Amino acid sequence: APAERVTRLLRAADHYDMVDLEWPGDLELPELLAAVPAGRRRISWHGTLPAGPDTDGHAALRAAFASLQAVPAALYLLTARSPSPEQESEGEEGEEEGEEGEYGTTAAPLLLAGLRRSDVTAFVSGPVGTWTRVLAPWLGAPVVFGRVSAPGPDGMPSVGQLVTDYGLPELPPLHGLFGIVGRNSGRSLSPRLHNAALRALGLPALHLPFPAQALTPFWRAAVRFGEKSGLPVRGLTVTAPHKETALELADVASPTAQGCGAANLMWQDDGLWRADTTDTVGALHALARAGIQPAGLRAAVVGCGGAGRAVALALLMAGARVTLVNRGHARGQDASRRMRVPYVPLSGFSAAGYGVLVQATSLVERPPFPVATADPTAAVLEMAYRDPPTPLMEAARARGLLGIDGWEVLLVEVQEQFRLLTGHPMPPAVPLRSLCSRQGFPQDFRQDITAHLCGRESTS
Repeated sequence: APAERVTRLLRAADHYDMVDLEWPGDLELPELLAAVPAGRRRISWHGTLPAGPDTDGHAALRAAFASLQAVPAALYLLTARSPSPEQESEGEEGEEEGEEGEYGTTAAPLLLAGLRRSDVTAFVSGPVGTWTRVLAPWLGAPVVFGRVSAPGPDGMPSVGQLVTDYGLPELPPLHGLFGIVGRNSGRSLSPRLHNAALRALGLPALHLPFPAQALTPFWRAAVRFGEKSGLPVRGLTVTAPHKETALELADVASPTAQGCGAANLMWQDDGLWRADTTDTVGALHALARAGIQPAGLRAAVVGCGGAGRAVALALLMAGARVTLVNRGHARGQDASRRMRVPYVPLSGFSAAGYGVLVQATSLVERPPFPVATADPTAAVLEMAYRDPPTPLMEAARARGLLGIDGWEVLLVEVQEQFRLLTGHPMPPAVPLRSLCSRQGFPQDFRQDITAHLCGRESTS
């Protein structure tokens, strides 16, 4: 209740180093302002960003901060709630939107970039805003919030992620950004692996997760954010379902990306955006490491999205006889015409007779096809990575088949992506495999952070 809140805040004023006063209600109470001196106040604002065409989230945050700074305080905090999924997806690929309405999440880091003050923290809550939390300290924010346990639905990362994935609390020079764009990019290991390599080489860049319902509005806003903030977005890894759009947005595309009609990588080079796909390299190298040479083998590629088409093209170029398999007939037939290879509906597919079986769909909860009829010498390659192994990998290995999971593909692709994005090979000293298996806190960090948290008191 409001009265109880005021009572607790007044009591806190006698015991805590910092007391959070919320705008506007708490600031309208003279007794609170008298009890909490300016040097121990954190004034916070919590609101929802405007969404849709012709809106300006940056202007809204500037106006909010103008109201906050009218009251002296040691710290200021602006937490902007992200628009609903329906609002976020109002601008689908190819549609024109307002200047700032394309991707309002940039409003918080743009505010910090403009202020460059050491007493202001601003970020967007929700999974779409995780990157704004991580980037904030490089833009002057005095604090970044992390959970002691697992990341939360509010987009707050764990303290373990902040340390392992982003190298905090160290703040080395930062001159540009990379990232991974997709609808579930927050679960990707790409930031952890890329940032480890960036730190090892001393490159002044940061790799961030960029959740986006639609690629075109995000890409436009990312380019504009770089121009306004001085932190250009230099390159992006792109996940499904945005790979076709990535190819369309590029100024220059590789023959491989053009051949499969999709790209999972975009980067700036001499003022142009280039596009390529590393799914081809990832699949072929993973097979080669397992001792599989595709030449002359029959290969079935299940899934005709961007990754599936890229793998099919790679297998064709390696001399395999490729058949495409897909659940949706329209996409399967279109890919078959584009690539001039046979197509079989998933409902009528049998694994018998194929030397290579590639699972390139997003389905990981159950095997998209039974392996019971597969030839004993067949190799099963899965593009997705999960821990523990997916049901398909478990079924393939239980039957004695060679199972190559997405972890092997990831280790190849992340190195090729890093090379294309930065122009540098990934340092061999970066322990990719151990980083992939490392979850939560570094072991030697638990005791230190616990002691730090217990050493000071704060309340809000």
